[in-house]
Amino acid sequence: MRDIACWDDRRFPFEPAATALLAIDMQRDFLDPEGMCAVNGDDVAPLQAIVPAIERLCRAARRAGVQVIHTREGYAPDLADVHPMKAERGSVGTPGPLGRFLIRGEAGHDFIDACTPAADETVIDKPGFSAFYRTDLEDRLKTAGIDRLILTGVTTQCCVQSTLRDAVDRGFYCLTVADACAAVEPALHAAVLTVIQGENHLFGWIAETADVLAALDV
Repeated sequence: MRDIACWDDRRFPFEPAATALLAIDMQRDFLDPEGMCAVNGDDVAPLQAIVPAIERLCRAARRAGVQVIHTREGYAPDLADVHPMKAERGSVGTPGPLGRFLIRGEAGHDFIDACTPAADETVIDKPGFSAFYRTDLEDRLKTAGIDRLILTGVTTQCCVQSTLRDAVDRGFYCLTVADACAAVEPALHAAVLTVIQGENHLFGWIAETADVLAALDV
């Protein structure tokens, strides 16, 4: 059993074979200057800033025998899996420099080059925010004997937090890597970390990349 030094003097115990690292939505539509977020006026610099940390964490997880799972938000070209409320927001499917926003098969939907999955790694394509929404992620994790998750990616207040909440409800032990997650507004990122810590750490553990790397590279 290994453990990771976390915020508030806590430790996150884990067995590598029973642990997965989630790299959440490291896609061009979120991080590329020509992707959906940037075209819609968001500052993607905070999102781009975490890329080196996620690269290091993925490499260390692979060395340690921790499964790396990549998620990708995206929708059918005919928008059949876009519910009316989301359709009314008018972003999904809008034409952009990298193709229609968040449409499966378009350039913007795919991963940035630095976070391309290895050939044998799982990719979860999800038509929503949570990685558990209308996917087989839970079945995959349970079949593999995984009960601990290390969460990284974008955006903290949306897809990361949605996945975290669903994971906790399903009984997974969850660690969020503070400096390997990001939001376009730093205040939103900070607010989610406060929520995770609240009510006696209701949503699990928080750690820094350096401490996760130290435990993975033992």
